[in-house]
Amino acid sequence: MEIILRQEKECDYRAVEELTREAFWNVYTPGTDCHLLIHNLRKAKEFVKELDTVAVFENKIVGNIVYCEATVSDDFQKYTVLTFGPISVLPEFQNKGIGGKLIEYTKKLAKEIGYNAILIYGDPDYYKKFGFEPSIKYGITNKEGRFPAALLVFELEPNALKNIKGIFDEGKIYEVCEKELEEFEKSFEPKEKFWTKSQDRFIETSNWYL
Repeated sequence: MEIILRQEKECDYRAVEELTREAFWNVYTPGTDCHLLIHNLRKAKEFVKELDTVAVFENKIVGNIVYCEATVSDDFQKYTVLTFGPISVLPEFQNKGIGGKLIEYTKKLAKEIGYNAILIYGDPDYYKKFGFEPSIKYGITNKEGRFPAALLVFELEPNALKNIKGIFDEGKIYEVCEKELEEFEKSFEPKEKFWTKSQDRFIETSNWYL
């Protein structure tokens, strides 16, 4: 399968929002808010346009990854890092390595443009395949001062975080307003929302701490 990776264009926006909705529908919650999230992230000052990448197969966008700047702070200083998400792949193209291609491609690109580290919340079993490690190894906590198993770190430069510890903060850009979501949803084809066992599992594992 020949996958082309390129920067997202403005004319891609709606297609990417639709594929993001399909990719996350009923996965972590009934329905999803990820398509509105990506719609809003593009307007945020923290958004890193150079890393906004789509995966294309036969002229169809089948995947996307977006990055924003975040911070790690201690009592004295704030350090800029990257975070990514949503990372979306159309359901019929999942488990074909497209997500991995997007991650590895943008990791190299992020390093080239001068970033030192990426911190994310994600499935440890999945992201360890791409070199991500538990944040506890680096002394980096969430805003509650704890070490969630899902908080993961990748250094783009060796020892980039050697002297950096503190609190990881994505800011408020990943928050979604329910009323805004309801209005945004009206522009999409209706889909049924429901609970699944995988959602219960996601909630359970999201509460694991190291």
